[in-house]
Amino acid sequence: MIGVFDTVGDCAEWTFAAEPGAARAARAAVRGRLRTWRLDSLGDLAALLVSELVTNSLCHATGPIAVRLVRTAAPGDVLLVEVSDPLPDLPLEREARAEDESGRGLMLVAMTSRRWGTRPRASGKTVWFELALPG
Repeated sequence: MIGVFDTVGDCAEWTFAAEPGAARAARAAVRGRLRTWRLDSLGDLAALLVSELVTNSLCHATGPIAVRLVRTAAPGDVLLVEVSDPLPDLPLEREARAEDESGRGLMLVAMTSRRWGTRPRASGKTVWFELALPG
């Protein structure tokens, strides 16, 4: 981890070096923050999806990877999760063939999140998804 902006409120953010172990560190950070927020029930799914997006960044980008969580209240009551990297190319959701070893990450995000999307940034892109807060 190369940087931490980890607030006590409704937002937490970490920056990870693009190196092996980044996905593991991101999963641990996300699970830890969700425990702090008493959102343990979202921990496994959020960690899985963050791991998929961080792994995509590791495969395609060189440079730091940022992970940001935002817990929002009404209307919507969602957990917004963002993964950003310096590669400007937006990812494309695709159908992986049975014999493909990769290509299912965005499909998994699309199938298990409330909403998801991408947006360009001045220096790269952000892939985001929302999970409904338990309630």
